[in-house]
Amino acid sequence: MPPLGLLTVAAMLPRDWNLKLVDANVSRLRDEDLQWADYVLLGAMIVQKDSVHEIAARCAALGKTVIAGGPLFTTGHEAFPQIQHFVLGEAEEIMPQVVEDMRQARVQPLYQAPHRPDVTHTPIPRWDLIDFQNYVTLSAQFSRGCPFDCEFCDIIVMNGRLPRLKTPEQFIAELDVLRLRGWEDMVFIVDDNFIGNKPRTKALLHSLIEWRARTRTKIRFLAEASMNLADDPELYELMVQAGFKKVFVGIETPSLEALAECHKVQNRNRDLVASVQTLQSAGLEVMGGFIVGFDSDKKDIFKRQFEFIQRSGVATAMVGLLTALPQTRLWHRLKREGRLEMESSGNNLDAEMNFQPKMNREFLQTGYRELMKKLYEPHNYYQRVRTFLKRHTTTGPRRRLSRAEVMAFLKSFWMLGMWHRGRVGYWRLFWGTLLRRPRKFPQAIELAIIGYHFRCVARKL
Repeated sequence: MPPLGLLTVAAMLPRDWNLKLVDANVSRLRDEDLQWADYVLLGAMIVQKDSVHEIAARCAALGKTVIAGGPLFTTGHEAFPQIQHFVLGEAEEIMPQVVEDMRQARVQPLYQAPHRPDVTHTPIPRWDLIDFQNYVTLSAQFSRGCPFDCEFCDIIVMNGRLPRLKTPEQFIAELDVLRLRGWEDMVFIVDDNFIGNKPRTKALLHSLIEWRARTRTKIRFLAEASMNLADDPELYELMVQAGFKKVFVGIETPSLEALAECHKVQNRNRDLVASVQTLQSAGLEVMGGFIVGFDSDKKDIFKRQFEFIQRSGVATAMVGLLTALPQTRLWHRLKREGRLEMESSGNNLDAEMNFQPKMNREFLQTGYRELMKKLYEPHNYYQRVRTFLKRHTTTGPRRRLSRAEVMAFLKSFWMLGMWHRGRVGYWRLFWGTLLRRPRKFPQAIELAIIGYHFRCVARKL
């Protein structure tokens, strides 16, 4: 996905400034790029901190002024003494002052957002600064903030608990820019919780349905939402009608004690498997986030997680060891208890915990690695995909495959069907879906490819 934060900040700079955007995830940052610039604006997340240190050192060697902002610096700028200038918090209200100080060559060491800004004033990102061919998914933002208060989550630290939303007209204007620039694929709505304000979300969905009918766009959507989405048939049916295909949900754990411990109130007092099935039957692919390592977890947690994930048919199950992100309630609690040992790497798949767990650390780490490998073993994974496809309702007209999708299919035919371990499971999924559920065949192949990716990741843990 593209760096939506930098693209949005770029739109806050004067239009007559010459801008160049280098996304270090898809291209190499060259010395010529740095030498070209009067200022280097650097945005990053926690998982990218090693790259930040390297880039900052290169800028210092070339005598370039760095102004850094984004999640990594908002919760931990003190860890970067080699960077002299920071913009902390959301940038909308403080960028005019930053711009003026840049003009006058008097950039201050620290700019702090005075409060959470009104996002109806957020400009349309500068999509002209990137090459769409470098990305599988583009991004857009409708709201910031989440009404819930999960102990381990840093969303409320950075964006607050009161969702702030753009207008439907404003959001659709952003989508129109992508559409008119030729984008016809998936757009990830990156909101902390897309349904944080249900009435306003429904108003947007009605507008999206009208927009899709009027423009005949092929754009589809992916979003993050809380599990209470399953309690509102009107809401999830509107999402499907508006072109939503996937939703990422923080399921976390089947343990009632752990849900209470981390204050995951929206997941308590419900049948989590039934909630997942409700969304799948409506036409949404549920991708799930799961966590092991809560204080209340017992030694059978790995077995329970595996059985739950298999029964639920959550094919894309992103499991991580609990980590204490900076400034979260979990981070402060562990610090008070003297259990915080180091800063988090920000990597969801890092098997190194940054605090002293209640359970034996080595047992936890070994159990986590084994769980990930077991989940993505071909037999288990393909069984989970078949469970999902059996429940999932395919909606909307058939869509022509893009050239990239056709190439991916051909590569999977060779790599997964001929070369790699698990080819028997691949062919069973291939022919079973093609003969029994032909409309779901592209989705089955996509999930087979995703499973191969996770299998590679699990082997490296």
